[in-house]
Amino acid sequence: MNKIPRMRGLNMGGWLSQIDAIQEKDPEKFPGIDAHMETFIAASDFANVSKWGFDHVRVPVDSYLFFDDNENPLASRFAGLDRAVGLASQHNLKLTLDLHECPGHDFADSTRSPVQKLFSDDETYIKKAEKIWAHLAERYGEKEHVIFEALNEPVAPTAEIWNRVRDRLCRAIRGHARKSTLIAGSNMWNWPATFGELMPFDDDNIIYSVHFYEPLLFTHQFAPWLDEPETKIARGYPSDYGSGFTRMYGLVMSAGAWDRGRIVREFEPVNAFRKKYDAPIICNEFGVYTPVELQAQLRWYDDLLSVLKEMDIGFSYWNYKNLDFGIISVGEKLHESLPQYGNPERINNPVLDVLRKY
Repeated sequence: MNKIPRMRGLNMGGWLSQIDAIQEKDPEKFPGIDAHMETFIAASDFANVSKWGFDHVRVPVDSYLFFDDNENPLASRFAGLDRAVGLASQHNLKLTLDLHECPGHDFADSTRSPVQKLFSDDETYIKKAEKIWAHLAERYGEKEHVIFEALNEPVAPTAEIWNRVRDRLCRAIRGHARKSTLIAGSNMWNWPATFGELMPFDDDNIIYSVHFYEPLLFTHQFAPWLDEPETKIARGYPSDYGSGFTRMYGLVMSAGAWDRGRIVREFEPVNAFRKKYDAPIICNEFGVYTPVELQAQLRWYDDLLSVLKEMDIGFSYWNYKNLDFGIISVGEKLHESLPQYGNPERINNPVLDVLRKY
């Protein structure tokens, strides 16, 4: 496999994806979808990412914002995605185009739906996803700085089903973008433990992705989108979280003692995959809910990022702006008084500094 350099970057979630979450936080000031796309991220934001020493942005895209129900592209919306691709190039950044949601798959809804339609026996939704990728890859396949990420956080009933769907999506991309780098993650929200069942795609220009938010009882404590009572308790790090808690599919999370050594053990399946297949890896989502006690956050970031660097795993931090994890927070009433944003630029410098360190 060709050696792909370790990547370091930031997500730009909430720009061309998850716009409903942005609207919910301040509905009175929300300017509408199209105006939001035009104003939420500017050239100065790409300049920040470059100035801070990172090499890429990951831009999540929700397909329903860019395609109609028959997967025909919405020309006016693609002007925004074209702009993102152009701004990344102007600032010497790579851009990962992440299919964050697509017909038949919504990572956020997967905890409430027994089987996402993309992974059912009905071919309708995989064909829709293939058509979407064919258009995206044809449009941007000649852009050397654009990387294509097949699907964000797949939640398939089995790893075998995900491996098969992953192959089809990657082939759809390869049909129009023969030289572009691909990214594909493991099953069950790209969780580290599922790397043991991940099969490599037959391609020399692919990066494999993992996401990491554990222990969730620490990183997401009091996050309003979680309902479990165990998440409504203040917790530090490092610490012992007892029996943890159980989410859908019987997935037990956060149980036991957590420190740097535990993070190393959690990443052992990922590191084993990396070594066995000489495969580049990127942890392209991780973060701590912003209101969590800052010094505990910084200990967690330092532990995780040092492990990633030690294992030669790249990273994309979640998130550049807003969505409760932002390096920059603007217009988020819930976070207005947090001390880390107490500067004119509203930049969370303590978290930014630890990211730049690695």
